[in-house]
Amino acid sequence: MFSSKPHAVCIPGPAQSHIKAVLKLAKLLHRRGFYITFVNTEFNQKRFLKSLGPNCQDGFTDFQFETIPDGLPDSKEDAAQDLTLLCDSVRKKFLAPFRDLLIKLNNTETNPPVTCIVSDGFMSLFTIIAAEEIGVPVALFYTVSASSFMGFTQFRTLVQKGLAPLKDDSWFTNGFLDQKIDWIPGMKDIRLRDLPSFFQTTNPNDPLLNFCLEGTDIVHRASAVVLLTFDALEHDVLDAISSMIGWPPVYTIGPIELLLNQIPDDPLESVGYSLLKEENECLEWLKDRVPNSVVYVNFGSVAVLTPKQLVEFAWALANSKFHFLWVIRPDLVLGESAILPPEFVAETKERGLIATWCPQEELLHHPSVGGFLTHCGWNSTVESLTAGVPMLCWPVFGDQQTNCFYTCSKWGIGMEISNNVKRDEVEKLLRDLVEGEKGKKMKSKVMEWKKLAEEATAPEGSSFKNLDNLVNQVLLRKC
Repeated sequence: MFSSKPHAVCIPGPAQSHIKAVLKLAKLLHRRGFYITFVNTEFNQKRFLKSLGPNCQDGFTDFQFETIPDGLPDSKEDAAQDLTLLCDSVRKKFLAPFRDLLIKLNNTETNPPVTCIVSDGFMSLFTIIAAEEIGVPVALFYTVSASSFMGFTQFRTLVQKGLAPLKDDSWFTNGFLDQKIDWIPGMKDIRLRDLPSFFQTTNPNDPLLNFCLEGTDIVHRASAVVLLTFDALEHDVLDAISSMIGWPPVYTIGPIELLLNQIPDDPLESVGYSLLKEENECLEWLKDRVPNSVVYVNFGSVAVLTPKQLVEFAWALANSKFHFLWVIRPDLVLGESAILPPEFVAETKERGLIATWCPQEELLHHPSVGGFLTHCGWNSTVESLTAGVPMLCWPVFGDQQTNCFYTCSKWGIGMEISNNVKRDEVEKLLRDLVEGEKGKKMKSKVMEWKKLAEEATAPEGSSFKNLDNLVNQVLLRKC
């Protein structure tokens, strides 16, 4: 039954945004005739089944889910795992169980033999080795912007130049991170602080720094690099990446949701993406709001706030007098429950809605949403651009700094909030975003990018063609 089907093993990084992006690509490959094995960690698989229901992944003959352990102690299923511990475990503990899974898949009659691996780029440390052992191509899918990917690949140079790790704690505050660097191809005017933040440590043995260094050191051994962007958005840095000597070919396939939306009668539509239960009541609440009047607030699935930052954001929203929909995860506040002041709750009960999680893509496309207060995660950034919604940016860590720099300084579709959150500053920026001249210019600009994103994913567009080329030139190729 399956003997003639190509078989792609798809493995995301074990975090919400990575799972969502890789699962979307898996669905696109399934549509193109691939048998799919999607590999979650045991912890995230439990979260999936809790969020979407115990039978959400049943009933598909050629799209199966498998799990591997993450090597970490058990933790609460309604909270994200510690990123440092997780990355260290990926470095040291994932190869053996992944290798065992591939052996199992190649020795069972219920599925075809594995013919390729689609790996999250940040899992390259073990997936490249595993692919080489069984002799199949491996495509590294970086679920980040091209600019962030280029930033990560420069960490080795930062170390060689003595810029990382930081000499001591004073380098965080003495202006060192504000210096512009002019030696990264395709990234004009960027400052050190705009690069992905994981080099900002004083510890040479920092697990996150070394995770990034080791992962990008072996990119040249992959069969392809796949990026979640489109050519018009990041052409300068994409040209630079494509000219890197000795590197595999690069394929841009974003925005991936626009490619997925073209599938009629998707048989996998019931396979959801969220590790947290979504509250669809949000969409009902939006129905009664005026077009472009609601501020949507969501700091993603991993970023955390201090209690003070939570209160400052709360009063900025209250004092702005705008309607708002604010997603507050159970683990949003560092080390404790997210408790909002009773005065804030009373002040905003007629114009604010608090949710624990929501269907973000659908929400951003709702006509009443006028702006997005975001942590600048890449999924959120692209989803906002694709929906034509301008952003207010508060990056926390990782690639969010890079996304914020480009969103605000290069693409003209966002404004940055300083890291030291003050209610008056945030309130002023909210007013600029929703009803100011700057907000109108950003809205006009984001609609231009939205159109270009739609062109890239149309049947003759660059992302549409790149997906076909990835399939035909890489994933269907024998090593």
